[in-house]
Amino acid sequence: MKAAERQTAEGILFTDQYQLTMAQLYFRMGLHERQVQFDHFFRDYPDYGAHQAGYCINAGLAWLLDWMQEARFRDQDIALLEGQKSRNGGPLFAADFLDWLRSNGTFDAITLHAIPEGRVVHPNVPLTVVQGPLAVAQILETPLLNQLNFQTLIATKAARVHESARGRLLLEFGLRRGHGRGANEGARAALIGGADFTSNVGLSHVMGLPPKGTHAHSMVQVFLALGMSELDAFRAYADVYPDDCLLLVDTVDTLESGIPNAIRVFQELRRKGHEPVGVRLDSGDLAYLSVQVARMLDEAGFPKTAIVLSNNLDELVIWQIMTQIAQEAPRVGLEADHVIDRLVFGVGTRLITSWGEPALGGVYKLVAVCEKGEWRPAIKVSESPEKTPNPGHKHVWRIYDARGKATADLLSLQEEDPRQMSHIILRHPTDHTKYRTLEREQVSQIEPLLVPVLEEGMLVCELPTLEAIRAQRREDVQRLDPGVRRLMNPHIYHVSLTQRLWDLKQSMISELTQGREGLPAPPAG
Repeated sequence: MKAAERQTAEGILFTDQYQLTMAQLYFRMGLHERQVQFDHFFRDYPDYGAHQAGYCINAGLAWLLDWMQEARFRDQDIALLEGQKSRNGGPLFAADFLDWLRSNGTFDAITLHAIPEGRVVHPNVPLTVVQGPLAVAQILETPLLNQLNFQTLIATKAARVHESARGRLLLEFGLRRGHGRGANEGARAALIGGADFTSNVGLSHVMGLPPKGTHAHSMVQVFLALGMSELDAFRAYADVYPDDCLLLVDTVDTLESGIPNAIRVFQELRRKGHEPVGVRLDSGDLAYLSVQVARMLDEAGFPKTAIVLSNNLDELVIWQIMTQIAQEAPRVGLEADHVIDRLVFGVGTRLITSWGEPALGGVYKLVAVCEKGEWRPAIKVSESPEKTPNPGHKHVWRIYDARGKATADLLSLQEEDPRQMSHIILRHPTDHTKYRTLEREQVSQIEPLLVPVLEEGMLVCELPTLEAIRAQRREDVQRLDPGVRRLMNPHIYHVSLTQRLWDLKQSMISELTQGREGLPAPPAG
C-alpha cells in the first residue's frame, strides 16, 4: 500500500459505510448537530474455553486520542465519497452534505470522559463516554471500538500471563504472528497489561523501552550448513555480543549439545571479564528441561544465569510449567524457587492474538439526546435483558470493602453521589431479585472512575506515562479479591445500579414495551 493510500485507509475514512450514510440522514433531517451521548462498554469478559477472565485491563485511549486529533475529511476523502453511486447511478452522498463534512468533519467538537488506561474494568461499565454532535459522534463509533476493544483484549491477556508467571520477567514476542500493523497496538497493550519488554523494535523505541531478543535457530543452521559447529555459532554470537549473550540451545540437542556448548562459551566469556545473560529453550518439555538446565548451569558455576522459555506459552501453560517444576526440582536436589526465580517467559502467538478469545464484545450505544437544552435519556430494548444498555448521563464509582478490596462498581445518575449516602442500595442491572445494601461502615472508600479527557476537542488531562499506567494496573489488580483473580472459574465481580438508575431504566422499558408483542415486560419490584 502506498503512503497516500495508507493515509486514506487509516484516516477519517477508517469507519464503516453505515456511519456515513446515517450521518447524511441526520444532516438531511436537521439532526446532525444535535448533542448526544454514546457510552462505550463491553458485555462479557474474555472466555478462553478452558479458562475465563474475571476482570479486564483498560487500554488504547492514548492512541485513539492521537488518531482523533489528526483525523479530518481532506479534499481527497471528499472526492472519494463524491464518486460513490447509489443503485440508480446517482451520487450516494449529496453535495451539500459533503460540503458540511469538508467544513465540520473533525472531532474538534467532541467531549470525552473515560476510565484511564491500566485500570481494572468490568462488563457494562462505561469505559468511554462520548458527547458531541450526532453526525461526528456516529462516525467515531467504528475507530473507537476498533482501537479500544483490541488493546483492552490484549492488555487483559497480558495481565493474566503476568499473574501466572508470578511477576517473573515477561517478554512479548508476537510481532511475526500478529495481525498486520495491529501487532503494534497489541505490543503496546501487552506492555500495559504485564509484559516488561517486547521484541518489537519500533514500538519499543516509541514506548521508551529497549527492545529485547535473542537469536534464531537459523543462525546455528547457517554455521552447520557451512561445515562449522553449534559451538562455532555460539562463539561467534558471544564475540559480537559479549555482554548480552543469550544463547538458543535447542537446535541440535538441548542437554547433550546445546547446554554443554553454551557452558563452554560462558566460561570463555567469564575469563574475558564478561558475564552471560542466559539460555533460551524453545521446544520440548520446558518444565523438565528447565530443571535439568538449571542443574547443569549450577554445576558449571552459573547459578544466576537466566533460563528463557518460549514456544506457544500462555497463562495456563506457564501455570503448568511452574507446577511441574515444583514437583521435579527436588528430585534432582534443587529447590523449586531456585529454578523458578531464574525463569523468563517469552510469550508470542497466544498473547498477540488473544488465543482462545479473538475479540472483545465492546459496543457503542446511544444513551442520551439533548432537546431544547435538556438531556433526555435514551434506551434500546432487547429481547435479551442483558443487552439492554443503562440509559442517561451516569457516573461510575468503585466501592471498596472494609478490607480495602474492590467489591462492586456502581453506576449512578449524574446528580447522584454515593459518597453522600448513609447506605447504598446495589441493584443488579437486569435481575430484580438480586440486590444488596451496603452500610457506610462496610465501605472503606468510594472512588469515581471516569475522568474528563477532551472538552470540545481539547485535551484537558495529562496522559500518564507507561510506568504510571503499569503502576495503576498493579494497584488495581492487588485490590481485587483473590477469587476474581483466579485463572479458572473466577468469582463474579458485581456491577450494580443505584435505585434511582434502576427505576429510570425500568420505567423507560415499560413505556417502550407496553402493548408491543415480542418485547420483554419489565420485571416487578
